[in-house]
Amino acid sequence: METLESIQSLIGEELKELGYSLYSLKLTRNKTSNLEIVIDRDAPINLDDITVVSNKISELLDKHDFISGAYVLDVSSLGIEKPINVDALEKYKDQYINVHLTRPYKGESYLEGTLVEITTEKIKLFYFIKGKKTTAEIERQDIDRARLAIKF
Repeated sequence: METLESIQSLIGEELKELGYSLYSLKLTRNKTSNLEIVIDRDAPINLDDITVVSNKISELLDKHDFISGAYVLDVSSLGIEKPINVDALEKYKDQYINVHLTRPYKGESYLEGTLVEITTEKIKLFYFIKGKKTTAEIERQDIDRARLAIKF
């Protein structure tokens, strides 16, 4: 039986080979043990991806005899509105995002729109206000959180 840290390392390596990263790993032991694994990557993750990753991780866990007794393996992703690293906004150009601002833009602390331009100092966001398409230029230093958003 291996430690949680060694399994985290093994899973991380396997995920990297598959094109994913390990976002979190949590083991809870009650009547039935539960191993929760959250994965991430830049591209969207669908149910087929989760199935492939779950099968690979299950094989890896069985091979290394990680958990004694019955356990539930729960593999998931951060979801469609996953958080974005503000320092890596370049990866999300032309995607629909939500940003939280430390200094409001025209009275708004949250803006949601398509990220159309990125420099080291600013971003440009196309968004709708009262049905009219408009552009916001926002200082990157004013953004403290960002996430992908769903466009309705």
